[in-house]
Amino acid sequence: MRVGTVPPLASAFQPRAGLREEIDRARERNATVVLTQVLSGGGEVGKSQLAAHYADRAHTEGVDVLVWVNAAETSQIITAYAEAARAVGEDAEQDAAAFLKWLAVTGRSWLVVLNDLTDLEGTGPWWPRPPAGANGRVLATTRRRDALVTGNGRARVDIGTYTTGEALAYLRDRLAKADAGHLLDDRSGDLVEALGLLPLALAHAAAYMINEDVDCATYLGLFTDRASRLERLLPTAADTDGYGRRVTASLLLALDAADHREPAGLATPAIRLAAHLDPAGHPDTLWNTQAVTHYLTTHRTTGAPDPAPVTAGQARAALRLLHHYALITHHTHDTHRAVRLHALTARAARAARETTPPTDTPATVRTAADALRNIWPEHEHTAPDLTAVLRANTDTLTDHADDHLWHPAAHPVLFTAGNSLLHAGLIGTAVTHWQHLTTDAERILGDDHPDTLTARANLAASYWQTGRTAEAIALLERVAADRERILGHDHPDTLTARGNLAASYARAGRTDGAVDLLRSVVEDQTRLLGPMHPDTVMSHVNLATVLTRRGRALLPGDPAGAWRDAAEAVRAVGPHLADDPARYGPVLASAYGLAAAVLDADGQPEAAADFRSRALQAAGTAPAPRPGDGAADGSRS
Repeated sequence: MRVGTVPPLASAFQPRAGLREEIDRARERNATVVLTQVLSGGGEVGKSQLAAHYADRAHTEGVDVLVWVNAAETSQIITAYAEAARAVGEDAEQDAAAFLKWLAVTGRSWLVVLNDLTDLEGTGPWWPRPPAGANGRVLATTRRRDALVTGNGRARVDIGTYTTGEALAYLRDRLAKADAGHLLDDRSGDLVEALGLLPLALAHAAAYMINEDVDCATYLGLFTDRASRLERLLPTAADTDGYGRRVTASLLLALDAADHREPAGLATPAIRLAAHLDPAGHPDTLWNTQAVTHYLTTHRTTGAPDPAPVTAGQARAALRLLHHYALITHHTHDTHRAVRLHALTARAARAARETTPPTDTPATVRTAADALRNIWPEHEHTAPDLTAVLRANTDTLTDHADDHLWHPAAHPVLFTAGNSLLHAGLIGTAVTHWQHLTTDAERILGDDHPDTLTARANLAASYWQTGRTAEAIALLERVAADRERILGHDHPDTLTARGNLAASYARAGRTDGAVDLLRSVVEDQTRLLGPMHPDTVMSHVNLATVLTRRGRALLPGDPAGAWRDAAEAVRAVGPHLADDPARYGPVLASAYGLAAAVLDADGQPEAAADFRSRALQAAGTAPAPRPGDGAADGSRS
C-alpha cells in the first residue's frame, strides 16, 4: 500500500555513502531518524533526496506500507494519515489517530516519511509511536535543530553540503548523462567551491552549462560577476542561510538564458508565480487557467509592446523551459503535484528584485489565488487528494502574500480553503484558520465589512463542530445583529444570518427561541422571495423539524400545518433544489425524508416511498457545498 508521491531522484543523484552509513546506524538504534543539517535554518542540502532514496529502497525491498507526507503543515499530515487509514480498512477521520494506533500494533512492515517538518510543536501528537516490533520506521526531514527534534526514540542525523569529491562527481555524472562531458575543464574544482558545494546551485549550474554549451571556466566567470552584483541586492546581513547569494546568482543566470529561449520572456514571470506556491508541488492544470495566461501576457519580460495573448500551450512550454534549466521539476505523472520547485529556489526568486519587483507582487499574489480557485473541484468529495494539495498551496500563498489578498476585499480563496477544512473534517485546523481570518478581516477591513461578518459566521460554524456552543451562539447573535444594522432587516444576508442563529438555538435546546425566530424568517422570506423560493422552502422544513422536536405530533391533525406545508413545498420545489446541489444538496436528502414521513402519516404510502427513494439518492450523491461561494453556514460575503 502506497500513500503520497515520492519525488523522483535528481539526475546524477549522489548516494553519499558516508551519510547513508550514519543514517543506517541511527536506524538500527532508533525507530525514528530525523534528517537535519549542520547549517541552522538552512535548506537545499539534499535531505529530501536522501529520504526519497530510502523510500525507493523500501519500495524495492517490498515494504508493506509506505506513506510519504509533505509535512510542512499539520493538516497535510492528518490528511495523509486519514487516506492511509482508509486504505488499511479503518474508518475515516478519527482515521489519522486510528492509523497511528494501527502502526503501533501491526505486524506488517511500514515506512512513514515526514518530509519538510516545520511545525514541530503542532505535529507532536502525529508522530508515529515506536512500533511493537522491528518492522516499522519513521524518516523525517526538517530544517530545525532544536530540542524538539530529538527525544521519544528519535535520532538526529546532520546533513551538510556535498564534499568536494561528491560535488565533482555530481557535476561529472550530470554532464556525462547529457553527452556534455567536454564542458569539464581544469576550473571544475574552483567552480564547485564557488557554488558552496550546494546541490541546488550545482543543479542550476549544470543545467545552464548543458543548455548554453559553456564550460566550467566560462560559467565560473559569469557566476562570479553576478554574485558580486548581488552584494548590493542581497547583502550578507540579509542572507540568513549563509549561502542564499550563491543560489540566487545561479538562479538569475539560468533565468537570463531561459528568458531568451522560446517562448521568450516567460521564464521570469512563470517562476515568480510558482515561487508563491507550495514547493512540494501544485497541479499543472493551474497553468491552463485564464488568470495565469493573462498574467504571463502582461508580465512578459521581452517582446513587442503589445504582445499577443499567451496561450495555455505557451504557458506549458514555459514550465518545460524552467524544467530544462533545473529551476523547477515538471512531471506530469504526478497529477496533483506535477510542478515542484525547491524551497530555496522559491525564496531566491521572491527575494531578488530582478525576478520579483515589489510593484509586481500584488498582481502575482492575486493571480495565484485566482488560479487556485479556478481549479478547485466543485464537488470536493470526488477529489479529496487534489483538494488537500490546493489547501496546502493556499496556505503557502497566504504566508507570502502579506495583505495583498485583502484588497479591495478578502479574496474568495481564503474562504474556499477554510470551508474545505470543515468539509474534510479537519476541525481543529479549521478553527485556527477562521480565527486568523477573522482577526485579519477586522484589522484590514474593519468590524462592519461584509467579509468580516462572513468570517465570524464561519468561525461560529467551526466552534459548533468542536462543541464550543456558547461561543458559537454569541458570534452568530453578533453577526445577525450587525447584518440587520448594516444591511437592513430584509436583506438576504440578514435573513440567512437569522436562520443560522435559529438553527443554533435549536441545536442548543432553545427550541422556543428557535421557533419564534424561524417563524419570522419564513414570513419575511415568503413576503420577499415567494413561498416556493428554495430558501423559503428550506426555512419551512427547518421550522417543521424544530416544531417536532418541541413535541408537535407528525399527524394530519397538526393544527399549525407546518409539516404538511413543508411537505407540499418540498414536493413542488425539490426538483429545482436538485438542479443546484452545490447550494442545496446537503439539506435535500433531509427535506425529502421529511416529506416522506408526512406522506406516510397522511396515508399516502406510494408517494412516501417515492420521496424516500429520492432521499436515499440525494444522500448518496449530494456533494458538500462548493467552498468559497459563501460561508460554511450558508451566508455570503
